[in-house]
Amino acid sequence: MVYDPTRLKDYQIAELAERNLPGQAEWQERLGLQRDEVIPYGRICKLDFLKIMNRLKDRPNGKYINVTAITPTPLGEGKTTTTLGLVEGLGKRGFNAGAAIRQPSSGPTMNIKGTAAGGGNALAIPMTEFSLGLTGDINDIMNAHNLAMVALNARMQHERNYDDAQLAARGLKRLDIDPTAVELGWVIDFCAQGLRRIVMGIGGRMDGYMMTSRFDIAVSSELMAILAVATDLRDLRQRIGRIIVAYDKKGRPVTTSDLEVAGAMTAFMRNAVNPTLMSTVEYQPVLVHAGPFANIAIGQSSIIADRIALKLFDYSVTESGFGADIGFEKFWNVKCRLSGLIPNVSVITTSIRALKMHGGGPGVAAGRPLPAEYTKENLELVERGVANLQHHIAIVRKSGINPVVCINAFPTDTRAEIAMVRRYAEQAGARCALSEHWLKGGEGALELADAVIDACNEEVNFDFLYPPEMPLRQRVELIAREIYGAEGVTWTPEAAARAARLEADPAMAGFSTMMVKTHLSLTHDPDLKGVPRGWLLPVRDVLVYAGAGFLCPVTGAISLMPGTGSDPAYRRIDVDPDSGKVTGLF
Repeated sequence: MVYDPTRLKDYQIAELAERNLPGQAEWQERLGLQRDEVIPYGRICKLDFLKIMNRLKDRPNGKYINVTAITPTPLGEGKTTTTLGLVEGLGKRGFNAGAAIRQPSSGPTMNIKGTAAGGGNALAIPMTEFSLGLTGDINDIMNAHNLAMVALNARMQHERNYDDAQLAARGLKRLDIDPTAVELGWVIDFCAQGLRRIVMGIGGRMDGYMMTSRFDIAVSSELMAILAVATDLRDLRQRIGRIIVAYDKKGRPVTTSDLEVAGAMTAFMRNAVNPTLMSTVEYQPVLVHAGPFANIAIGQSSIIADRIALKLFDYSVTESGFGADIGFEKFWNVKCRLSGLIPNVSVITTSIRALKMHGGGPGVAAGRPLPAEYTKENLELVERGVANLQHHIAIVRKSGINPVVCINAFPTDTRAEIAMVRRYAEQAGARCALSEHWLKGGEGALELADAVIDACNEEVNFDFLYPPEMPLRQRVELIAREIYGAEGVTWTPEAAARAARLEADPAMAGFSTMMVKTHLSLTHDPDLKGVPRGWLLPVRDVLVYAGAGFLCPVTGAISLMPGTGSDPAYRRIDVDPDSGKVTGLF
């Protein structure tokens, strides 16, 4: 059934579609799963990936499709909607298709952006569960992460209060942690700007160790990045044990293993390692697993979810966060390298409104009405902005993957604007399809599905941007020039010195390069739209995620704790006291 998204809110569409939500037995039959491979959680379930992979290890993989986008407006251009709509369109063509998407954070859900469930007739259900914690993975990550901070602060207190003999009597060896070199903070899954900088341990000698600290949003935790790249529970445990919590007074790393807390952290995350199975409103399967930031971490759903999906589905669609300069670059050079999986197609989501913004249109802000330029035909703005789309097409083509441009249709788009985007996309070497999945579901995505099927039948000449032995600073220079379009890179003295030390450390030799950059521009400056020329990328720091195996060069002003806006979504969310149903989610 197709619903009317011009009349119904997303949560109302979800409520109607959920009346026929497939149950555990139906999913088992449809996906060919064994009873012990499905772990029930209320109306949804998790999949036991190890049992499934062991049973299906010899089954050929299906087609592997990535969904990315152009540089988005602050409103987003509908990657999740496109991902779900494409799966529905493939289903309408008679294929067994499914998606792998990220779990949303409560921070954006309760803030300006709202839930990341897609929208209209390309929506993930059950929407309330998806938006409000799902099967508890983020809560498990918060508990595991904050347990590491508990262990650190308690250890610092005990080492201050006891001498070496007293520590030895308690089975402890002095770690001599430098309180000015603590890498970790606390995490909470809200946009709580008031917790960006805190002082903890205020009180007496038994009230912890007094020091400055911070709260980051939960999905920025290294544990979330680890969940996205871990291959199994054993790999998860090993990676957790390598997390650097602080450094000692001689500059040596202090890890969760040194604090003897890694095992307990893994115990909190033992269930989080399995993906959650959900559905589109047209009852196509959707795997939800991991939810790392794209402009800070890897920005992908998990390798585990993709591996299962490729065994279960003829066509597996996975989403990368933000534009191709960030999410796709990390998918290409990090996720695919770690997983060994080679995609057939990358879908580049674009919208007429985003192209108008890149063409010089007025500023777009979440929570505010769109200026008139975005709701009326303006071919001049579209033509000037299409350079951003062509830049992203070039990024995908550089990988050897076949690009398909999806024009995510909005009611205000005109035929002339759509025709112009098609022409320029095809000139840049991409197939182009208009998709009305938001309005019409799978029927509206048939043109997109056909373009993807067609592209999947072509040869892929996949190759990475750089070899694994390339030093960090050379990688950053290459990414800046080839992906972002910069003239080069500048390093602060501190960042350059740290990069040199990391390059010389054999333990860091195999680490992935995870760029930290705004998603709102090809540059480090979110105000620079289109395809800027003649600029340099400034690197001010390099973060080390030793458990995930990431070295993260930091550019621009990126915060690990977003702020809550003046008109957040929580003002409209409530519970119907008669039915107990959540209302106001969008």
